[in-house]
Amino acid sequence: MEKAPLSSPILETKLFRPKTRRQTVARPRLLTTLDRGIEGRLTLVSAPAGFGKSTLLGAWIADVAAREDGDHAVAWLSLDSSDNDPASFWTYVIAALRTVVPDVGGEALTSIEAPGSPSPQSLLTALLNEVAGLEKEIILLVDDYHLIEARQVHEGVTFLIDNLPPNFHVILACRSDPPLPLARLRARGDLVEVRAADLRFSADEATEYLTQAMALQLTAQEVATLGERTEGWIAALQLAALSMRGRDDLADFVAGFAGDDRYVVDYLAEEVLQSQPAETRTFLLQTSILPRMSAALAAAVTGRSDSGAMLEALDRANLFLVPLDDRRRWFRYHHLFAEVLQARLADERPDQVLVLHRRASTWHAQRGELDAAVHHALAAPDHDLAAQLIEEALPSMGRDRREATLRTWLEALPEEVFRSRPVLSLGFAGALLSTGEVEGVNARLRDAERWVNASAATELSGSGPPLAVDEEELRRLPGSIAIYRSGLALAQGDATATVDHARRALLLLDAEDEYRRGAAAALEGLALWGSGDLNGAFEGYSSSVASFRRSGHIADVLGCTVTLADIRLTQGRLGDALSHYEAALELALAQSSQVRRGIPDMHVGIATILCERGELEAAGSHLDQALALGDSAGLPKYRYRSRLAMAQLRQARGDLATAAELVDEAERFFVTDMAPLVRPVPAARARMWVHQGRTADAVAWAHESGLSPADELSYAREYEHITLARILVSQAGRRGGRPDLDDALALLTRLRLAAGEGGRTGSVIEILVLQSLAHRAHGDLPSAVDSLTEALRLAEGEGYARVFLDEGAALSALLEAVAADDPVRDYASQLLRMARGPERAPAAADRVAVLAEPLSEREREVLRMLATELSGPEIARLLVVSVNTLRTHTQRIYTKLGVNNRRSAVLRARELGELPGR
Repeated sequence: MEKAPLSSPILETKLFRPKTRRQTVARPRLLTTLDRGIEGRLTLVSAPAGFGKSTLLGAWIADVAAREDGDHAVAWLSLDSSDNDPASFWTYVIAALRTVVPDVGGEALTSIEAPGSPSPQSLLTALLNEVAGLEKEIILLVDDYHLIEARQVHEGVTFLIDNLPPNFHVILACRSDPPLPLARLRARGDLVEVRAADLRFSADEATEYLTQAMALQLTAQEVATLGERTEGWIAALQLAALSMRGRDDLADFVAGFAGDDRYVVDYLAEEVLQSQPAETRTFLLQTSILPRMSAALAAAVTGRSDSGAMLEALDRANLFLVPLDDRRRWFRYHHLFAEVLQARLADERPDQVLVLHRRASTWHAQRGELDAAVHHALAAPDHDLAAQLIEEALPSMGRDRREATLRTWLEALPEEVFRSRPVLSLGFAGALLSTGEVEGVNARLRDAERWVNASAATELSGSGPPLAVDEEELRRLPGSIAIYRSGLALAQGDATATVDHARRALLLLDAEDEYRRGAAAALEGLALWGSGDLNGAFEGYSSSVASFRRSGHIADVLGCTVTLADIRLTQGRLGDALSHYEAALELALAQSSQVRRGIPDMHVGIATILCERGELEAAGSHLDQALALGDSAGLPKYRYRSRLAMAQLRQARGDLATAAELVDEAERFFVTDMAPLVRPVPAARARMWVHQGRTADAVAWAHESGLSPADELSYAREYEHITLARILVSQAGRRGGRPDLDDALALLTRLRLAAGEGGRTGSVIEILVLQSLAHRAHGDLPSAVDSLTEALRLAEGEGYARVFLDEGAALSALLEAVAADDPVRDYASQLLRMARGPERAPAAADRVAVLAEPLSEREREVLRMLATELSGPEIARLLVVSVNTLRTHTQRIYTKLGVNNRRSAVLRARELGELPGR
């Protein structure tokens, strides 16, 4: 995998598929049930500890692997409590899938690492499409799923299950039913269940296990007695069998054995422990604190140099030791047995628990395995050690977008820890803000602020200076606090305080601290942008970009460039926006031969502007480059923008159906950040509905959004109110409603005034176009021409086109009127020529004459891809379709062109003018 939150040895243990152990019982009835399960979506293996879930699944995997067809591939993932972080969970899922399908999930993995919190839909859609295009059947088996408590993870798993392609199946093994839509899946026949009642040993299975696997000399009645009293509970039977080894009084033992609750397990475990040599018993107790152990780790914790030999002996004795890798270097105890051992350790040797955890934490920390090191420090509990380790991990946790795990760790620490560690307290504030939580941030900032006044530091602490892993971070405390104060104010919607704190940070930060200065300038720009001060926002972001560029943070330069361009587009300055994108793209390409995250966003931005200017072929080329880069490590930061740009291009080419689908997809990919949401995707979808004639759907959206023509106007909702005006104009045109037109004209008049005063020329141009259409529908042709003329006057210098052309025939007549006699008649005539497409008409006529059935726009797009060196799966990923769907399109193209292979199709298409010649 490309990046994993944990070290490679730990990752290897999580992906290990358990082998069938030598002391197991063949259980064909359950293997048949599991076989039936993979015909549906989900198989749930749910039972308490000790019922043999993992053993059964390991045996089934071995059975599947031995079959001759080889059509099924099983990816195994074992979870632990640290996997509640969505980033960790899905990273491990992809790593598990890569054990059977190398390189799968590249887009999803990079999306996990990207800034922001991607929705499950955006994260998993590409992954599901990849798997759908595979020839083999993929089975994802997740063990110990009961350890997952995070709502975000459950939502993602629900989406995964609901959208599984036919060749993808999921098996969950857990101790209790997870909060998934099991009732719905059960009703649809998509759920197969294996529960405790199914897993209990039958009388025959108990006999086979006790007399053959465990080689005990028991009578049929004694076996029956044990089976009845354990009710087939496998763990109890195994413990009983181990307890009876070497005993002469088997009949008395069986007679005195009763019950199947936890007390029996405790009793039997004690029986097993008592039969072990003292040094073995001590080793078992001391290593019980380790979720995973190797000989080296066990040696570090116990101080025994023969830990490797001890593990081998325990494995041979089948003392509930489970191997976690093929080389048998890593092990764990059976969960139930480990719990008993840990209870015994706490009762008998409580003073050792802290020491053992500290040793384990130190061992992991020395190897850079901070997750495991923090786990043991918290479990000890040694809060000072945990605090130091977490503070060391702050930079890497931020880079890897693991704020959820960071927050969980920090919430486990007592309040007093943060009072002496201001840098850690700031990290906690950042983790809270990054996970959308405002409550608690102020308290953490106050803890850090106590140390800003150096003269009061000793007085406040009472025990010396503040603690910090990095003294430089301590020195930067005042400026860093101001940045977080600015971020908190922004999250609370206080633009004035956001700006004040950001400017204070700029005064406090060192001149050479370019990265933090860039962050402060960006926060100031965000606040000004949200309040409608576009010039102030532009200045703030320009300063931010300059700082990030000087500090070498090119990815941040690219991210801020998107905002700079958005501001310029709102101001109606297409040329400036295009220049920003082109300059940032040139910078990124010059800095590294590697694809950088954010480069696809530059291509998407350029495509958006070129499309608005009517340069559709050039726009399409940039979108192709963006999508191609997006399939590699340079996944765009804002994938939803690429879908909106593709929809814009589809609409310009007259393919409204696909355009609408792309807008829907944009909403699934949407991720929020701290930027003001001035162009929400649902509003873009409502606009697409208007173009499709689905006015009723658009009206319903306006009602659900609480929009009214009489609303008080603001820049934050300007895009939505312009959308409402568009809906009213369309509704009036379809129903002939004078009231709708009056409302639309009144709203547009107010919008035009507000946008003009705010310097938002891009909005003014669209408002004027809608005013022109409304006046025409009202029967006021002179006013319609005047509004359109003013729009053309503002748009001509920047080359706007689609804002006019996308209105279709309704605006063409007005363009004809303006082109007849007006100062902007040349521009109007140019737009009319673009609308008619004179250069394309002859080619289209020729195609119809030659082809019995013309190619659809989608088929032409596929054909253009076929002319490249891209493989079929690569083309499918670019087009966001499955390989099977691509094959269907390709076959139709072959049929229409009268060919039977890809090369012939390209040659024939060039002959007919469907593709440009070389």
